[in-house]
Amino acid sequence: MKPKITIVTTLYYSESFIETFYSRIKHSVEQITDLYEILFVNDGSPDNSKQKVLQLSQHDDRIVLIDLSRNFGHHQAIITGLQLSTGDFVFLIDSDLEEDPELLNLFWHEMISNTEADVVYGIQAKRKGGFFERISGSLFYKILNSMTKVSYPSNTLTARLMKRNYVEAVLSFKEKALDIWSVFALAGFNQVGMSVTKGSKGSSTYTLNKKLGMTIEIVTSLSNRPLYIIFFIGTIWLCLSSFNILLILANKWIYKTETEGWASIMASIWLIGGVIIFLLGLIGIYLSKIFLETKGRPVTLIRKIYKKNN
Repeated sequence: MKPKITIVTTLYYSESFIETFYSRIKHSVEQITDLYEILFVNDGSPDNSKQKVLQLSQHDDRIVLIDLSRNFGHHQAIITGLQLSTGDFVFLIDSDLEEDPELLNLFWHEMISNTEADVVYGIQAKRKGGFFERISGSLFYKILNSMTKVSYPSNTLTARLMKRNYVEAVLSFKEKALDIWSVFALAGFNQVGMSVTKGSKGSSTYTLNKKLGMTIEIVTSLSNRPLYIIFFIGTIWLCLSSFNILLILANKWIYKTETEGWASIMASIWLIGGVIIFLLGLIGIYLSKIFLETKGRPVTLIRKIYKKNN
């Protein structure tokens, strides 16, 4: 019995890539099976990505367009695609052609060769970008792995081939403020990484601000260790402050000397104030996550699902 494969990809400023992506992924999947579907999740793309997919769907009833009501974010759009997938295997990939659609065949060969594998995913053989991007990327993953108990794979691609049981496990996580790669790691199972080359489209929608935000999101989603760090910082600060007070009292009562220096006192106040504000901000991030989760809002809202045979 032939397996059914679902291709899941997201759309955001993807207009110029869609036709080539569709042609290549269609050719790749048909080398494996003729039972497949291609799910395009339109994450509120402001260009003509939606219209491009609708044109293609007129000639291929295997294309399904999931049109979200607005832009919810890349990770949220991925979750929506996984929720609506029906295949025995799900191949997740970005549509911008930085990742070759032909990776499906490479991952499929590994999947059938290694019967114990539940997931096969891509790892960048060489991180793209300039010196600063490579160094900051390496530092990013070191911080993540030091701050969390879960092993967070470095330099992973979006592209991954997953068995249905693993997809169901991923969907069992109900976080609203989520990082999809954290969920992929937390789900466990037997995951096999393959070193591949990632291309470049010349620009990225992941700006520095988004990357910093993602770092905070991942750390606070995967670990409560920063809260313990706050406790230890407070303990050390209390010990140092107590020692300083004892030193001042000893100078006054034993050595009969007065402590002077308004500049040093003001600097200390500013330093302590800055540390307190920083730590309160960190606690606030965790509180904001509780706030979002308790509201029970949906991850995304679907405006319409376009499917030719419906």
